[in-house]
Amino acid sequence: MESTIQPSPTLGCLSRRNLLRGGAALGLGAGLGGWPLSAFAATGEQWPALRAMARSYVESHKVANMLAYMGQGDGAPQMVAEGRDMAGGPRKSDADSLYRLYSMTKPITGMAVMILIDEGRLSLDQPLAEILPAFADVKVQKTYDGLVSEDNLEPLARPITIRHLLTHTAGLGYSIVQQGPIKALMEERGVISGQISRIPMEGFIRGKPVESLSLFAERLAEIPLVRQPGTRWSYSCGLDLLGRVIELASGETFDQFLKDHIFDPCGMTSTWFRVPASEAGRLTTTYAVVKGEVLPLDPGPSSIFLDQPAFPFGGSGLVGSPRDYDRFLRMLAGYGRIEGKRVMSEAAVRMGTSDLLPSPVVTKGTSVAGYGFGAGGRVGWAGGTSAFGWAGAAGTVGFVDMASGLRGGIYTQYMPSTAYPVYAEFEKAVESDLASRKGTA
Repeated sequence: MESTIQPSPTLGCLSRRNLLRGGAALGLGAGLGGWPLSAFAATGEQWPALRAMARSYVESHKVANMLAYMGQGDGAPQMVAEGRDMAGGPRKSDADSLYRLYSMTKPITGMAVMILIDEGRLSLDQPLAEILPAFADVKVQKTYDGLVSEDNLEPLARPITIRHLLTHTAGLGYSIVQQGPIKALMEERGVISGQISRIPMEGFIRGKPVESLSLFAERLAEIPLVRQPGTRWSYSCGLDLLGRVIELASGETFDQFLKDHIFDPCGMTSTWFRVPASEAGRLTTTYAVVKGEVLPLDPGPSSIFLDQPAFPFGGSGLVGSPRDYDRFLRMLAGYGRIEGKRVMSEAAVRMGTSDLLPSPVVTKGTSVAGYGFGAGGRVGWAGGTSAFGWAGAAGTVGFVDMASGLRGGIYTQYMPSTAYPVYAEFEKAVESDLASRKGTA
């Protein structure tokens, strides 16, 4: 089908605000552009600074494992890995270890939407109410995160659109971000996305989500927005709601659509919303960092991700291997192709990895200030580059620089992600290794 898309130009507190919030990384923008493939030629130690970083974190017992990788073009990535999937466990961590991706799920959901836009089954600025009529009359808080009362509510100034949902500008709340009555209302009604553990550890209890994606959408439409749509970047459950939009637009269940249109075509054989029991042996353990103590939070052998989730969480629900997620990034770096196979149209990838923020929208004071935002991931244009990607709440990040084809990521499992400066140190290590390679390339 002909494309309908036109190409666009230290220890943290245990606040719920930080639990599933990703995307603080990806500041590499100015240092990525223009790196030649020869910079990735095989040398002795591929990434000494990355290796040293991973080894330091594991040997100091801050984390059980750490894997980092870089790649370019359609070639296989170069990886460094230290530690074991579970502290003291039998399996050494590698590219096939399974990590909770959390918010790194969002770019995958975003690209699924791009596929449907490309096929003409959705449009970027289509009102959400055309698909989910209950969102036509949703109310908006006058005072952000304030009281849920008639005198603090007003009508929509403009319709919520697909673009708004993709870019966190729909004004929807998020139970991991809100701190006022909206948070209590979302928890009471089960409008919760994501899961952490069966262990009732203080600071990591999220409540019980409703049992289906359709009911999630229905209940969410009954809860006031915290911002007027299209006015401010505000991290939200919009990518979770898009799971339901994908179902209605495609006629497939959300998880089956991802399998049919992204996972299978990309050759991603180790990415799931529920980890099969047969693969439990390579599921890593998540640790909680609490007042300097590192405690098991979600042990791999008995992980909550071995259970069927309430519904497929499009904003935070996937578990996958670094090898698999790199295949997704390789597909994006190839503008929709991987190993000669077309997965998405070039136009769809270009649009999804471009700045889709509505204008004017306020980003000042947010984690995307000074950047753009695309289909579920941050877009960096600094230094003439175009990095696209997002991070996860348990210490993972993945990005691709569309200008140079450079892609990379880091994987470990601890919460909250603010407990250690992993993202900043990853960026510094990559820049150091690239700088040393430039002189020998």
